[in-house]
Amino acid sequence: MSTFPTSITCTSLSFAWPDGTSVFEDLQVSFGPGRTGLVGVNGSGKSTLLKLIAGQLTPTDGTVRVAGEVGHLPQNVTLDTGLRVDEALDIAAKRAALHAIESGDVSEKHFDIVGDDWDVEERAVATLGELGLGHIELDRTIGEVSGGESVLLRLAALLLRRPDVLLLDEPTNNLDLYARRRLYAAVEAWSGVMVVVSHDRELLDLVDQIADLHRGGGAARSASVEGGGGRRVGEVAWYGGNYSAYEEVLATEQEAAERMVRAAESDLKKQKRELVDAQVKLAHRKRYAQKMYDTKREPRAVMKLKSRSAQVSAGKHRIMHEEKLAEAKDRLDEAVDAVRDDDEIRVDLPYTAVPPGRTVLTLLDLELAYGASVAGNFDLRGPERVALIGRNGAGKTTLLRTISGELAPVSGEARAHVPLRFLPQRLDVLDDELTVAENVARFSPGATNNRVRARLARFLFRGARADQRAATLSGGERFRAALAALMLAEPAPQLLMLDEPTNNLDMASVRQLTTALESYEGALIVASHDVPFLESIGITRWLLMEGELKEITPEAVGYTG
Repeated sequence: MSTFPTSITCTSLSFAWPDGTSVFEDLQVSFGPGRTGLVGVNGSGKSTLLKLIAGQLTPTDGTVRVAGEVGHLPQNVTLDTGLRVDEALDIAAKRAALHAIESGDVSEKHFDIVGDDWDVEERAVATLGELGLGHIELDRTIGEVSGGESVLLRLAALLLRRPDVLLLDEPTNNLDLYARRRLYAAVEAWSGVMVVVSHDRELLDLVDQIADLHRGGGAARSASVEGGGGRRVGEVAWYGGNYSAYEEVLATEQEAAERMVRAAESDLKKQKRELVDAQVKLAHRKRYAQKMYDTKREPRAVMKLKSRSAQVSAGKHRIMHEEKLAEAKDRLDEAVDAVRDDDEIRVDLPYTAVPPGRTVLTLLDLELAYGASVAGNFDLRGPERVALIGRNGAGKTTLLRTISGELAPVSGEARAHVPLRFLPQRLDVLDDELTVAENVARFSPGATNNRVRARLARFLFRGARADQRAATLSGGERFRAALAALMLAEPAPQLLMLDEPTNNLDMASVRQLTTALESYEGALIVASHDVPFLESIGITRWLLMEGELKEITPEAVGYTG
């Protein structure tokens, strides 16, 4: 970490939700100047920590101290659609005062409002331009801008405030690739303290260091947590460099941890064997002593003395081996705790396979709701993997909903020739009142309970996890359950369509999704702004939606950056 004084210090920080669920207990962490990527699995408390630092939540115990002003961009940005852009940027009062002064009104209150910020309007226009929002006038209303532009407007408001500390929570969610490039540039130019939570690899490769937040365990890796005592809920491990460097170090750590597990397992087996051998030897001694007593080869008093001595020796011997066995078990537990859970989703469904020459989907002179279109004839054949990209609001989701039958086309035809399933951004294919197993059973009414559970185990829902209600699942678990419900459906989908599947997924969940899609043998259409993810799943065709649908190469628009 930086040698400069820290700007954020969390001391003995604890937080629990009203229902008693603990998120942190006795967390110690500090953030200094520079860009820090805060990573961790879904549910580890990343967003909660940012809200505590921003003052939006109150700690159950401990303190949060921040040197300077804090700006916070939350994960879900909502702006009043009736606001003007200058109101969203929080400069409306200063603009009005400036315009009044320019019109000749020299009232003192106007000068008080403006203060030293005489160039606020020019700075606002320049900031909007830097974020690719130069076309948005300050007098327009928020209702006229897209969801992605709303996120950038919120970021522009923060940049205009010039806070000392900037907290970004999944800032690239719902941003198209053009908007992401603008945000990356803003992050690179930031010179203060920044903490960013994201699953976006490109963004995390711009940071100076990684803070890995995890819930309990892994004490050997939590260098920032001082002192002894019991297991803490919430620990942070620091890694210098960006996310790519972090992954390399983590891979080395995991190899060492796995070697420790193998060594601990070997030691445990050895201690078990020695304990058994010792017990056998002691049993032999007891039988020999009893035989000597029965045959009265020595005086009775001598035999009793030897018997008591043998019992004491046997007890000490047994205790020694049992202690060694307990120590070996503890070492194994510690070694296992240091190894991360890298379970992978396994999708081995033979009925999803599509022959190379088979026509999977036909789009013919398709005019979509809200203005987008697919001119002429478009065919998808065999197990092709299609990336559907384009700006926010270009019509990607509308196209997928039309293909799935959720929306009727204005004209033309969208015809699927194989069983298809569509996983929307909002994951509303699940019934929150049902368990994971019950949700999957809805899509496979002919499957037995044992068959449903056996299949769910491939998606990492084993035992009691399959009996969790959908409403209680984390974001990553919910996505996994929704994916399981669709891919295990009957008939098996030979065309799978996913809309922004990596939004709100942690890195482990993205890896699990990638593994699942690698083994899926059907045709695939994925609408996403996450280029590294798209490249990782073996995309064979790239389609750009910009009013019309057209086939491109990633290099044609600089998408491989």
